[in-house]
Amino acid sequence: MVRVEFLGPIQKEALELEIANLNELAAILQKDEEVKEWLDNCAVAVNDNLVTSLECKLKNGDKISLLPPVCGG
Repeated sequence: MVRVEFLGPIQKEALELEIANLNELAAILQKDEEVKEWLDNCAVAVNDNLVTSLECKLKNGDKISLLPPVCGG
C-alpha cells in the first residue's frame, strides 16, 4: 500500500493504493478528471526524492507526492 499526496492547488484528498510502479499510478490518475489536467505539469517525488521515470518501483509504505508548478517571487 502506498500513499499518494496532492500538493499545492490540487484540491484532492490523499489516496491509498496497491500499485507496483508509477506507470500504474499514471493510468489510475488519467481517469480522474480532477487530477488529469495537472499530470503533464507536475513533478513527482517518491519518499521526498524527485523521480523522472514512470518505471520507478514502489514498495509498501512509500509516499508519492504530486507537485504542481508554482509561481513565486
